[in-house]
Amino acid sequence: MKNLLYVIGLSLFLISCGSSDKKAQLDKLKKQHDALSEQIKTLETEIAKEGGAVVNKIVQVSLTEAKPQEFNHYIEVQGKVDGDENVNVSAKSMGVITYIFVKEGDNVRRGQVLAQIDDQVLQQSLQELKTQLTFATNIYDKQKNLWDQKIGSELQYLTAKNTKESLEGRMSTLIDQIDMSKIKSPINGTVEESPMKVGQLISPGFTAFRVVNFSKIKVVAEVAEAYTAKVRQNNKVKINFPDLNEEIDANIRFTSRYINPINRTFMVEARVNPGKLEFRANMVAVLKINDYSSPTAIVLPVNIIQTSNDEKFVYLVEEKAGKQIAKKQLVKVGQTYNGNVEILEGIKEGNKVITSGFQDLEDGLQIKL
Repeated sequence: MKNLLYVIGLSLFLISCGSSDKKAQLDKLKKQHDALSEQIKTLETEIAKEGGAVVNKIVQVSLTEAKPQEFNHYIEVQGKVDGDENVNVSAKSMGVITYIFVKEGDNVRRGQVLAQIDDQVLQQSLQELKTQLTFATNIYDKQKNLWDQKIGSELQYLTAKNTKESLEGRMSTLIDQIDMSKIKSPINGTVEESPMKVGQLISPGFTAFRVVNFSKIKVVAEVAEAYTAKVRQNNKVKINFPDLNEEIDANIRFTSRYINPINRTFMVEARVNPGKLEFRANMVAVLKINDYSSPTAIVLPVNIIQTSNDEKFVYLVEEKAGKQIAKKQLVKVGQTYNGNVEILEGIKEGNKVITSGFQDLEDGLQIKL
């Protein structure tokens, strides 16, 4: 039994040693392969620099000629459509709705009564006050006539006057309370919402109607605090309405000086003319705010910019000994937008920049257009 265990253990040891030898051999070959590949690349580069081209390695490419053009960078944020006046109309007093005079879609004027709250008790109190005031006025008139004739006491005259004026004040207050039982529109506009029903109890602060004035329209959006220095009043903006499949040009009319502490954003607003488009409150709008422009920039597709050792470069086409040769050119890039990048340094007007096939290129390789 011991002999059997000894044989098994020896076999496993030999197998593991064999496996380790193979791994070590594989690692050694990989290192040799990497070294050879590096030597090959170095020799190819040296041959190309000496005026020749690497044998049997001609890469087919396509190119574009660098030309100055306008470059714009945009900040894209999602916003919403709102009316110039978008008001939640609520009651000024508590009570039960007895009448509703308008419906959704109706045009209303400022001050127009939209609904009536039950004011029966107040009306009864008003009638009582009117009766008391009539009586108090008659007493006052008689006391005044007597006082003007130097008849009677001053106290009687002043008492009658005070009673009359007190009732007039109470009546004025009661009339104001009765007026508060009427829900009125504060603006000219259209009734967009009417959640109240006859017989429903309403209280101040509860929305009875929504009235929107769409004669003037604005688009509002929240912009991240990081863009505070770039987004300013009068910046150009393109406003896209996905639901209408339309895009219009406008300017930023207002930028808030208040940063929301919860989401670290500030509000921007742009005006929109209604025109032929049918806008609706809270409709989605995408704002493309122009925060950078260059009228004569060299612009290239961002996907052709390559990076090596923290350096960015592209390949140009140059003539050498009657052949087309790839030349590695370091570049300094600026803003990037919509798949394009602004080139600040390294590329001049008229340079022929390789736009496809550059993945297989090295500096000095012969190319075919």
